Amino acid sequence: PCSGIRVITVDWQLERNGAAHHTQEYPCPELVVRRGQSFTLILELSRALDDEDALIFTVETGPQASEELHTKAEFQTSGPEDDDTWTAVEEARTENILTISLTSPPDAVIGRYLLSTRVSSRRKHSNRKLGEFVLLFNPWCPEDDVFLASEEERQEYVLNDNGIIFRGVEKHIQAQGWNYGQFEENILNICLSILDRSPSHQDNPATDVSHRHDPVYITRIVSAMVNSNNDRGVVQGQWQGKYGGGTSPLHWRGSVAILQKWFKGRYRPVKYGQCWVFAGVMCTVLRCLGIATRVVSNFNSAHDTDQNLSVDKYVDSFGRTLEDLTEDSMWNFHVWNESWFARRDLGPSYNGWQVLDATPQEESEGVFRCGPASVIAIREGDVHLAHDGPFVFAEVNADYITWLWHEDESRERVYSDTKKVGRCISTKAVGSDSRVDITSLYKYPEGSRNERQVYRKAVKKLFSVEACGRRTRVRRAGGRGLWRDDLLEPATKPSISGKFKVLEPPVLGQDLRLALCLVNLTSRAQRVQVNLSGATILYTRKPVAEILHESHTVRLGPQEEKKIPISIPYSKYKEDLTEDKKILLAAMCHVTKGDKLLVEKDISLEDIITIQVLGPAMVGVAVVVEVTVVNPLSEKAEDCVLMVEGSGLLQGQLNIDVPSLEPQERASVKFDITPSKSGPRQLQVDLVSPHFPDIKGFVIVHVVPAK
Repeated sequence: PCSGIRVITVDWQLERNGAAHHTQEYPCPELVVRRGQSFTLILELSRALDDEDALIFTVETGPQASEELHTKAEFQTSGPEDDDTWTAVEEARTENILTISLTSPPDAVIGRYLLSTRVSSRRKHSNRKLGEFVLLFNPWCPEDDVFLASEEERQEYVLNDNGIIFRGVEKHIQAQGWNYGQFEENILNICLSILDRSPSHQDNPATDVSHRHDPVYITRIVSAMVNSNNDRGVVQGQWQGKYGGGTSPLHWRGSVAILQKWFKGRYRPVKYGQCWVFAGVMCTVLRCLGIATRVVSNFNSAHDTDQNLSVDKYVDSFGRTLEDLTEDSMWNFHVWNESWFARRDLGPSYNGWQVLDATPQEESEGVFRCGPASVIAIREGDVHLAHDGPFVFAEVNADYITWLWHEDESRERVYSDTKKVGRCISTKAVGSDSRVDITSLYKYPEGSRNERQVYRKAVKKLFSVEACGRRTRVRRAGGRGLWRDDLLEPATKPSISGKFKVLEPPVLGQDLRLALCLVNLTSRAQRVQVNLSGATILYTRKPVAEILHESHTVRLGPQEEKKIPISIPYSKYKEDLTEDKKILLAAMCHVTKGDKLLVEKDISLEDIITIQVLGPAMVGVAVVVEVTVVNPLSEKAEDCVLMVEGSGLLQGQLNIDVPSLEPQERASVKFDITPSKSGPRQLQVDLVSPHFPDIKGFVIVHVVPAK
């Protein structure tokens, strides 16, 4: 009689499988593999198998796993080899030791699986649980929807655990380091638990898990779960400049501390985030799950609340934004993500980069999330396609329209630049720290025939203008209606032109020196009344405090150019400068014959911190880092602290007290780091002080393996 065969031990071949699947960086105890690719196990049995015996394997994931939902599969070693199902192949056999290779289909559900086995023999044996493994998306597998052909891009967008996020203003773009840390302790587990905390999972766990083969579904869930609106997601947004009871968005240096805090705090949203924090966290989660993802910054990003493809700003006679009338806004910059995958729902012409945005701005199907919207669809004006095309299209293409609001509640359109929105769309280069401008992926060149055609097509699709030419009326939230045709006609060009010029680089702690240059474009003399205003702002361009308010009358001869000097002393802006370190200047110019021109300038204040690694960096060997800081103020700065962080370079965060600094004084601080991982690693250093906003810097350290 056949006595039962038992599996005595399982060798999961962690190193061999990890190297083959590019998962060796995950520190978890269980095996992590990618779908559509075989992995190897070595089983020790209580005795050798008979010829008629086969091993039957069962894999299951999620609650109520079932074959109908594709969350469970049963297959055996002698079974058919098929791309659409799980397969097992016996690679080698010596007596009671079996080497088996298992392969999942390239569209298998991702997540944590339980693997069990039994022997098919005359007597029915119960399944023996072999243990758990985690299955991820596979950008290396040509049949996987997330397949990415270039190895350099896979290294950057899937395996790189640090990166750069661009912030600032269009004319002065600043790089900030960010630690994605997708291979840090427990992060994979936390990313899987984000999926399990989503409302769709809470409502119907079995169905939700069955959809987890689809990158469109997963990215849409993650986009909703990274913000805390609707679902106790990871990060709570705050744009009012008040961060009591939490951490200022500018103090985060990466995603790891945020994700761990959310998880350890029993899923209480972490305070606080702004767009780059949401994008940094989403990049971590999606790279961790195996979807190639990058962080993208759009300068002069429109937030079009009423979907009429224009950003309408109401100003007073000094060019100051009237907050209570202006519902749309144009942010200095906005940061979102792009992930790379096929769009089975839209068809192959929309495969490739997809826009995802976790910043809670507008609801999509009742939930604060955005995307995935195909970048190609945005460029072609196909705004009717899923998901959230009109919102993303407006972010990069909306016309920026300024209205002068009069006391009698009438309004008048003022000339200002329509090419302003959606500039310098930027992301980190593959394999280096440089900035790549990807604006051409989102739109045709400004002013080109294609660009206007696409804009008209988008307007048509949004407003379904009938062929008979009946005009659609757009209702504004404030009850002010606009005829769409008016918006396609630009305001009349005024008879003067103007622009602000910076005379000295704007540095934190220094007086600001600029000039407004006005040019008479006609051959007759003109008088211009110039009303100047300036305010410290948040990066959303929301004014915080007025720091400049003055008027000048200028007489311009025919074709004459004149400069009005502007000086803003440090004492005037220091109290009201936010951590964004930004100032908005406006000049409303009223010309004799009724022309009006609004000139605006966004200023980002600069600061300096230099970081040097003194010597070669090697795994396990301490190396000295020297950081030079400058007190930017004209007064003594005490209680400054250097905060240092870097995945693979130091455990947790290092806080170093900086001696008190005299006005404008330089000081250098030295400390040791002992790298634990080789390859390019990012070291981030922030100078934090109660007297001025954080000064941030980072350096890439190239670590060689231990000898």
